[in-house]
Amino acid sequence: MKEILDAIQSQDSTAADFAALRIPESYRAITVHKDETEMFAGLTTSEKDPRRSLHLDEVPVPELGPGEALVAVMASSVNYNSVWTSIFEPLSTFGFLERYGRLSDLSRRHDLPYHVIGSDLAGVVLRTGPGVNAWRPGDEVVAHCLSVELESSDGHNDTMLDPEQRIWGFETNFGGLAEIALVKSNQLMPKPDHLSWEEAAAPGLVNSTAYRQLVSGNGAGMKQGDNVLIWGASGGLGSYATQFALAGGANPICVVSSPEKADLCRAMGAEAIIDRAAEDYRFWRDEHEQDPREWKRFGGRIRELTGGEDVDIVFEHPGRETFGASVYVTRKGGTIVTCASTSGYRHEYDNRYLWMSLKRIIGSHFANYREAWEANRLVAKGKIHPTLSRVYSLEETGQAAYDVHRNRHQGKVGVLALAPAEGLGVRDERMRAEHLDAINRFRNV
Repeated sequence: MKEILDAIQSQDSTAADFAALRIPESYRAITVHKDETEMFAGLTTSEKDPRRSLHLDEVPVPELGPGEALVAVMASSVNYNSVWTSIFEPLSTFGFLERYGRLSDLSRRHDLPYHVIGSDLAGVVLRTGPGVNAWRPGDEVVAHCLSVELESSDGHNDTMLDPEQRIWGFETNFGGLAEIALVKSNQLMPKPDHLSWEEAAAPGLVNSTAYRQLVSGNGAGMKQGDNVLIWGASGGLGSYATQFALAGGANPICVVSSPEKADLCRAMGAEAIIDRAAEDYRFWRDEHEQDPREWKRFGGRIRELTGGEDVDIVFEHPGRETFGASVYVTRKGGTIVTCASTSGYRHEYDNRYLWMSLKRIIGSHFANYREAWEANRLVAKGKIHPTLSRVYSLEETGQAAYDVHRNRHQGKVGVLALAPAEGLGVRDERMRAEHLDAINRFRNV
């Protein structure tokens, strides 16, 4: 690994130098183990501790197949899917790996008794397989997490509709929380030159998800002047939605849960902010029954902030806890676009407010290659900025996942893999200086 790191840090290394590097037989990676999937049996979700289930193991480098690349990972980040993997909810990811393993001889590599996790990376291409022409060893890249086969016609209008669509590092093996990762070449995108490795690794999954969910025609198709309600507006996903709304001429109504998170939204440029904890919104009377009076009170507060208007779009991801309120407060003909469900997958709402007011619910899941590319391009242009708040070492990944699980974080948390320190990998210092305050926004709160 030292030779690989030396080549990456040298300003004189060429593509030929990288192609000549010896690929090690093994590498360090964050894993979960198949024989431990029942370790949290009988515990509630909040009692499950990723620090117990995530391991730093030495694992063999996987075989490189056609259309694939091996990438030296300088940095990665923790997403909620890493937390879900670590606590084996809503089910063990080994079922995903088993099903993928049955697809072909090549995919059988993924069905192992350990799962290398992680759905973000920033790093350098080491090797490419047959049929890869757009990338070569030495290219500095980030990776989005869409893995597709594209052997069915279903995926050729929108690759997210490919029947064999998977999330890399969650539904496939050899993910990004490791020193080396295996990706399909059509996951690769250019690393933004003005960002460090850990900053470049942070946006990937959440930035692309927010772009499709809010901006793309496959999602809400946001336009100038739209009122956009954003739950968790300072969080890993919501912080990018807030930026997209502001950059696109919309009016974000940011819902947060503390004064510190409200300050982050103001720092991004948002003005309409609801601290749901301070205003004590309780959308559920008990475990089984919601309180429509709280929906109405919430809707009234939104109108105070918008000059009497309801929201055109709700950016939904908490799920069960908030979904009834989201449907209620959306304007007639408006859109609720939903991904994830961090508070529960069983959503309940009063259908009268949907059907009689001609509202739409759109399901959105990650992003296709074009959407991810556009989202990354906006980062590279300095229009959208990383929301990195803290960086951990690879050895500390369990603690990083624990902190995300406990919602102790702001924005995104990064993980250094091969990078020996923070702040490395910047190639455009002039552009970085221009945007430094925005880049550090989440670190400074």
